[in-house]
Amino acid sequence: MRGDAWLTLLLGIGLAGAAQTRPATAASENFPFAVVLGIAQDGGYPQAGCTKECCKKAWASPPRRRSVASLAIVDPGTRRRWLIDATPDFREQLRVLDEIAPAASSPGLDGIFLTHGHIGHYTGLMQLGREVMGAKGVPVYAMPRMRKFLETSGPWDQLLKLGNITLRSLDAAGPVILNSRLSVTPLLVPHRDEYTETVGFVIRGPSRAVLYLPDIDKWAKWSTPLAEALSSVDVAYLDGTFYGEGEIPGRNMAEIPHPFMVETLALLAPLPPEQRAKVRFIHLNHTNPALDSASGASRDLTKAGFQVAGDRERVGL
Repeated sequence: MRGDAWLTLLLGIGLAGAAQTRPATAASENFPFAVVLGIAQDGGYPQAGCTKECCKKAWASPPRRRSVASLAIVDPGTRRRWLIDATPDFREQLRVLDEIAPAASSPGLDGIFLTHGHIGHYTGLMQLGREVMGAKGVPVYAMPRMRKFLETSGPWDQLLKLGNITLRSLDAAGPVILNSRLSVTPLLVPHRDEYTETVGFVIRGPSRAVLYLPDIDKWAKWSTPLAEALSSVDVAYLDGTFYGEGEIPGRNMAEIPHPFMVETLALLAPLPPEQRAKVRFIHLNHTNPALDSASGASRDLTKAGFQVAGDRERVGL
């Protein structure tokens, strides 16, 4: 979708600057919100087999650990809940969601929206299967190639045969209406699409809009200028996989293309502070120094007016 078409989809969204968590008043208790359930790259933090300095502190201290990137959408007024991506940490993330917004039944999910077919974004669907929850008809929203992948690849096709999930099609041309005050719109983005296409999502509520974009190649490859995307939402969860070049010694980082945080900072540096404050980096690799809030990288982010997303961070919609 070209930038002007993307912007047209989002017309009418009020811009109120960077969204903040709404106060716990009687009026706000039934107000819809998005909540962060994880901020790490597909392998989580610390990562399997990592004994390097970047993971030692997290192995030694469980509070430092971070789940794989995921976002939940909650409408307390109707007691409905949706997930964006089913990660390898699905078990823990569903438990956290139950603590934040208890459901009347299990799994209590009115839908799961999938961004793409890399392991950190769909493999949690296995928890809905016969071996674990034996769920019944959980709606899973997927783009055409993602849908075909699930329909034709084992063991995912078994989830369909047993009725654990039902597939619902996504179309980059328009939004999915969740109810009278919530919608989710997929946005095609360039990425390593070995098996499926890749999308981000715009979650639109009564008064705010959130962009969730955990995976993308370099910003220059996207038809929508990043500054334009920011101008049309109130909070943007953006790909923060790597902080900078050379982060993974001995590997060609061009083979795993993502916009480095330092590139994003430079690209958005000319914007006014209220625009930069909308950015929350997410999907951080275990090597990313910004995972440590005391690091120089984190201080540089803060100084430049940006943030790393926080676990259980809420944004009123």
